[in-house]
Amino acid sequence: MKRILFTFSLVATLMSCKNEAETPKVIYEEGKTKVEAEVKDTSSIKVADLPILMEGTKYLIHPVGDVRVYDSNSKVYGSSKTNQVSYAISNYNRFEITGYFDNLNFQHIDSTTIKPLTNKKIQIQTATFLDGIAAKTKKQIMVYTLVDSDTNKDGKINQNDIRSLYLSSASGEKFTKLSEEFKELIDWNIIEAQNRLYFRCIEDINKNGAFDKNDKVHYHYVNLLADEWKVEMYTPN
Repeated sequence: MKRILFTFSLVATLMSCKNEAETPKVIYEEGKTKVEAEVKDTSSIKVADLPILMEGTKYLIHPVGDVRVYDSNSKVYGSSKTNQVSYAISNYNRFEITGYFDNLNFQHIDSTTIKPLTNKKIQIQTATFLDGIAAKTKKQIMVYTLVDSDTNKDGKINQNDIRSLYLSSASGEKFTKLSEEFKELIDWNIIEAQNRLYFRCIEDINKNGAFDKNDKVHYHYVNLLADEWKVEMYTPN
Protein backbone atom coordinates (compact mmCIF):
# COMPACT_ATOMS: atom_id res chain seq x y z
CA MET A 1 0.00 0.00 0.00
CA LYS A 2 1.31 3.42 -0.91
CA ARG A 3 0.37 6.73 0.57
CA ILE A 4 1.44 10.20 -0.49
CA LEU A 5 0.97 13.04 2.02
CA PHE A 6 0.90 16.72 1.20
CA THR A 7 0.58 19.93 3.13
CA PHE A 8 -1.62 22.62 1.69
CA SER A 9 -0.29 25.64 3.60
CA LEU A 10 0.39 28.72 1.50
CA VAL A 11 3.89 29.56 0.33
CA ALA A 12 5.01 32.83 1.92
CA THR A 13 8.07 34.60 0.54
CA LEU A 14 9.89 37.32 2.44
CA MET A 15 10.96 39.91 -0.11
CA SER A 16 12.24 42.53 2.39
CA CYS A 17 12.24 43.44 6.04
CA LYS A 18 8.61 44.51 5.66
CA ASN A 19 5.83 41.96 6.06
CA GLU A 20 4.59 40.76 2.70
CA ALA A 21 1.15 39.33 1.99
CA GLU A 22 1.03 35.57 1.44
CA THR A 23 0.87 34.47 -2.17
CA PRO A 24 -2.55 32.88 -2.86
CA LYS A 25 -2.82 29.60 -4.74
CA VAL A 26 -5.94 30.81 -6.52
CA ILE A 27 -6.85 34.18 -8.02
CA TYR A 28 -10.46 34.36 -9.20
CA GLU A 29 -10.30 36.56 -12.29
CA GLU A 30 -11.89 36.12 -15.65
CA GLY A 31 -9.94 36.12 -18.87
CA LYS A 32 -6.67 34.59 -19.93
CA THR A 33 -4.08 33.59 -17.42
CA LYS A 34 -0.61 35.03 -17.79
CA VAL A 35 0.85 31.64 -18.68
CA GLU A 36 -1.21 31.55 -21.89
CA ALA A 37 0.65 34.59 -23.17
CA GLU A 38 4.00 33.62 -21.68
CA VAL A 39 6.96 34.02 -24.04
CA LYS A 40 9.02 30.88 -24.32
CA ASP A 41 12.42 31.12 -22.63
CA THR A 42 14.86 30.39 -25.45
CA SER A 43 17.73 30.05 -22.96
CA SER A 44 16.18 26.96 -21.33
CA ILE A 45 17.43 23.54 -22.42
CA LYS A 46 15.12 20.53 -22.42
CA VAL A 47 16.77 17.22 -21.49
CA ALA A 48 15.58 13.75 -20.54
CA ASP A 49 16.82 11.49 -17.77
CA LEU A 50 18.03 8.02 -18.66
CA PRO A 51 15.03 5.69 -19.06
CA ILE A 52 13.34 3.96 -16.13
CA LEU A 53 11.67 0.54 -16.31
CA MET A 54 9.17 -0.11 -13.55
CA GLU A 55 9.46 -3.72 -12.37
CA GLY A 56 6.87 -5.92 -14.07
CA THR A 57 6.07 -3.48 -16.91
CA LYS A 58 7.16 -3.37 -20.56
CA TYR A 59 7.42 0.39 -20.95
CA LEU A 60 10.44 2.59 -20.52
CA ILE A 61 9.71 5.97 -18.93
CA HIS A 62 11.79 9.03 -19.93
CA PRO A 63 11.33 12.02 -17.53
CA VAL A 64 11.71 15.31 -19.43
CA GLY A 65 12.48 18.76 -18.04
CA ASP A 66 14.77 21.76 -18.01
CA VAL A 67 18.46 21.79 -17.19
CA ARG A 68 18.82 23.51 -13.82
CA VAL A 69 21.58 25.98 -13.01
CA TYR A 70 22.48 26.67 -9.38
CA ASP A 71 24.50 29.71 -8.33
CA SER A 72 26.97 28.36 -5.79
CA ASN A 73 28.59 31.75 -5.02
CA SER A 74 31.87 29.89 -4.62
CA LYS A 75 35.36 30.87 -5.69
CA VAL A 76 37.50 28.43 -7.63
CA TYR A 77 41.18 29.18 -8.31
CA GLY A 78 40.73 32.95 -8.24
CA SER A 79 37.49 33.14 -10.22
CA SER A 80 34.69 35.18 -8.65
CA LYS A 81 32.07 32.42 -8.52
CA THR A 82 30.86 29.37 -10.39
CA ASN A 83 27.52 27.98 -11.49
CA GLN A 84 26.64 24.34 -10.98
CA VAL A 85 24.57 22.70 -13.71
CA SER A 86 22.29 19.76 -12.93
CA TYR A 87 21.16 17.47 -15.73
CA ALA A 88 19.09 15.36 -13.31
CA ILE A 89 15.38 15.86 -13.96
CA SER A 90 13.96 13.43 -11.41
CA ASN A 91 14.67 10.99 -8.60
CA TYR A 92 13.71 7.33 -8.86
CA ASN A 93 12.96 5.00 -5.95
CA ARG A 94 11.87 1.61 -7.32
CA PHE A 95 8.16 2.26 -7.97
CA GLU A 96 8.09 6.04 -7.76
CA ILE A 97 9.55 8.98 -9.70
CA THR A 98 9.70 12.35 -7.94
CA GLY A 99 10.84 15.84 -8.89
CA TYR A 100 9.59 18.80 -10.88
CA PHE A 101 9.47 17.76 -14.53
CA ASP A 102 7.54 18.79 -17.62
CA ASN A 103 6.46 15.45 -19.02
CA LEU A 104 7.01 11.71 -19.18
CA ASN A 105 7.71 9.94 -22.47
CA PHE A 106 6.74 6.27 -22.78
CA GLN A 107 8.44 3.67 -24.99
CA HIS A 108 7.63 -0.05 -25.31
CA ILE A 109 10.77 -2.10 -24.73
CA ASP A 110 10.39 -3.69 -28.19
CA SER A 111 9.73 -0.42 -30.03
CA THR A 112 11.59 2.71 -31.08
CA THR A 113 8.41 4.83 -30.87
CA ILE A 114 8.27 7.30 -27.97
CA LYS A 115 4.98 8.92 -26.96
CA PRO A 116 4.44 11.75 -24.44
CA LEU A 117 2.07 11.35 -21.52
CA THR A 118 0.34 14.60 -22.54
CA ASN A 119 0.72 17.53 -24.91
CA LYS A 120 -0.48 20.01 -22.28
CA LYS A 121 1.78 22.28 -20.24
CA ILE A 122 2.07 20.69 -16.77
CA GLN A 123 4.48 20.18 -13.90
CA ILE A 124 4.63 16.57 -12.67
CA GLN A 125 5.75 16.12 -9.06
CA THR A 126 5.26 12.39 -8.46
CA ALA A 127 4.58 9.38 -10.68
CA THR A 128 3.85 6.16 -8.79
CA PHE A 129 3.40 2.65 -10.18
CA LEU A 130 0.81 0.63 -8.21
CA ASP A 131 2.85 -2.55 -7.88
CA GLY A 132 0.51 -4.11 -5.31
CA ILE A 133 -2.52 -3.73 -7.58
CA ALA A 134 -0.51 -5.05 -10.54
CA ALA A 135 0.63 -8.16 -8.62
CA LYS A 136 -2.91 -8.88 -7.47
CA THR A 137 -4.99 -8.03 -10.52
CA LYS A 138 -2.47 -7.83 -13.43
CA LYS A 139 -3.79 -4.31 -14.12
CA GLN A 140 -0.89 -1.87 -14.41
CA ILE A 141 -1.70 1.69 -13.30
CA MET A 142 0.28 4.87 -12.69
CA VAL A 143 -0.79 7.62 -10.25
CA TYR A 144 0.38 11.21 -10.77
CA THR A 145 0.36 14.32 -8.63
CA LEU A 146 0.87 17.37 -10.81
CA VAL A 147 0.00 20.97 -11.56
CA ASP A 148 -1.97 21.54 -14.77
CA SER A 149 -3.07 25.19 -14.51
CA ASP A 150 -1.70 28.59 -13.53
CA THR A 151 -4.28 29.05 -10.77
CA ASN A 152 -2.48 31.97 -9.08
CA LYS A 153 -2.03 33.77 -12.42
CA ASP A 154 1.67 34.54 -12.00
CA GLY A 155 2.57 33.37 -15.50
CA LYS A 156 4.03 30.05 -14.33
CA ILE A 157 2.82 26.51 -13.76
CA ASN A 158 4.67 25.31 -10.69
CA GLN A 159 4.37 24.12 -7.09
CA ASN A 160 2.72 27.42 -6.08
CA ASP A 161 -0.42 26.43 -8.02
CA ILE A 162 -3.14 23.93 -7.14
CA ARG A 163 -2.02 20.29 -7.18
CA SER A 164 -4.20 17.71 -8.96
CA LEU A 165 -4.48 13.91 -9.11
CA TYR A 166 -4.33 11.83 -12.32
CA LEU A 167 -4.23 8.20 -13.40
CA SER A 168 -2.96 6.42 -16.51
CA SER A 169 -2.05 2.93 -17.63
CA ALA A 170 1.60 1.83 -17.39
CA SER A 171 1.92 2.71 -21.09
CA GLY A 172 0.92 6.33 -20.43
CA GLU A 173 -2.42 5.85 -22.15
CA LYS A 174 -5.82 6.65 -20.63
CA PHE A 175 -4.44 9.76 -18.90
CA THR A 176 -7.35 10.79 -16.65
CA LYS A 177 -7.87 13.62 -14.17
CA LEU A 178 -9.57 12.60 -10.90
CA SER A 179 -9.63 15.76 -8.79
CA GLU A 180 -11.93 18.66 -9.61
CA GLU A 181 -10.92 22.10 -10.84
CA PHE A 182 -9.87 24.57 -8.12
CA LYS A 183 -9.73 21.86 -5.46
CA GLU A 184 -6.32 21.20 -3.91
CA LEU A 185 -5.21 17.58 -3.49
CA ILE A 186 -4.38 16.81 0.15
CA ASP A 187 -3.40 13.12 -0.03
CA TRP A 188 -4.22 9.77 -1.57
CA ASN A 189 -4.20 6.15 -0.46
CA ILE A 190 -4.62 2.68 -1.96
CA ILE A 191 -6.80 0.00 -0.31
CA GLU A 192 -5.80 -3.15 -2.14
CA ALA A 193 -8.52 -5.28 -0.49
CA GLN A 194 -11.10 -3.13 -2.33
CA ASN A 195 -9.00 -2.29 -5.41
CA ARG A 196 -9.76 1.35 -4.67
CA LEU A 197 -7.85 4.62 -4.64
CA TYR A 198 -9.06 7.03 -1.95
CA PHE A 199 -8.17 10.71 -1.96
CA ARG A 200 -9.03 14.01 -0.27
CA CYS A 201 -9.24 17.52 -1.69
CA ILE A 202 -9.92 20.88 -0.11
CA GLU A 203 -12.20 23.54 -1.58
CA ASP A 204 -11.71 27.27 -1.06
CA ILE A 205 -15.38 27.85 -0.22
CA ASN A 206 -14.93 31.45 0.94
CA LYS A 207 -12.98 32.29 -2.25
CA ASN A 208 -10.14 34.08 -0.46
CA GLY A 209 -7.47 32.31 -2.52
CA ALA A 210 -6.15 30.38 0.47
CA PHE A 211 -6.71 26.85 1.74
CA ASP A 212 -7.26 26.92 5.49
CA LYS A 213 -9.39 25.59 8.37
CA ASN A 214 -12.41 27.57 7.18
CA ASP A 215 -12.61 25.63 3.92
CA LYS A 216 -14.26 22.31 3.10
CA VAL A 217 -12.60 18.90 2.70
CA HIS A 218 -14.08 16.51 0.11
CA TYR A 219 -13.62 12.72 0.20
CA HIS A 220 -13.51 10.53 -2.91
CA TYR A 221 -12.66 7.04 -4.13
CA VAL A 222 -12.16 5.34 -7.50
CA ASN A 223 -12.59 1.69 -8.47
CA LEU A 224 -9.26 0.97 -10.15
CA LEU A 225 -10.57 -2.14 -11.93
CA ALA A 226 -13.45 -0.36 -13.66
CA ASP A 227 -13.24 0.10 -17.43
CA GLU A 228 -13.82 3.81 -16.85
CA TRP A 229 -12.33 5.48 -13.78
CA LYS A 230 -15.34 7.16 -12.20
CA VAL A 231 -14.88 9.30 -9.08
CA GLU A 232 -17.33 8.62 -6.25
CA MET A 233 -17.89 10.86 -3.23
CA TYR A 234 -18.34 9.60 0.32
CA THR A 235 -18.81 11.18 3.78
CA PRO A 236 -16.75 9.60 6.59
CA ASN A 237 -17.63 12.17 9.26
